[in-house]
Amino acid sequence: MIDPLSTGMSPVVPGLGGTGGTPSTPQAPGAPSKSFAEFIYERLDEVNKLQTEADAGVQRLLTGESDNVAEVFAASNKAGIAFDLLMEVRNKLVEAYREVQQMRV
Repeated sequence: MIDPLSTGMSPVVPGLGGTGGTPSTPQAPGAPSKSFAEFIYERLDEVNKLQTEADAGVQRLLTGESDNVAEVFAASNKAGIAFDLLMEVRNKLVEAYREVQQMRV
């Protein structure tokens, strides 16, 4: 049976394939590519990591270990934006799935 989440396609947006917003290096034609599910799970892990780092920064700020409010604010905003983007991608995937469900064969 075919795995519905594996497309064998590379990401459409070049900046999403690497870390830090840098484009990922193109793969050789014979190299195995990541499945769509693996790509999504990696992005989920990245968002989770950003949120964990932001929470840790807030905790350090509240306990007095750190006094750099700007750094904590930036980390919190970055985590919030990443989560918002993740939710928009999720919404688009659900919308596309529903459209496919309604197709007549």
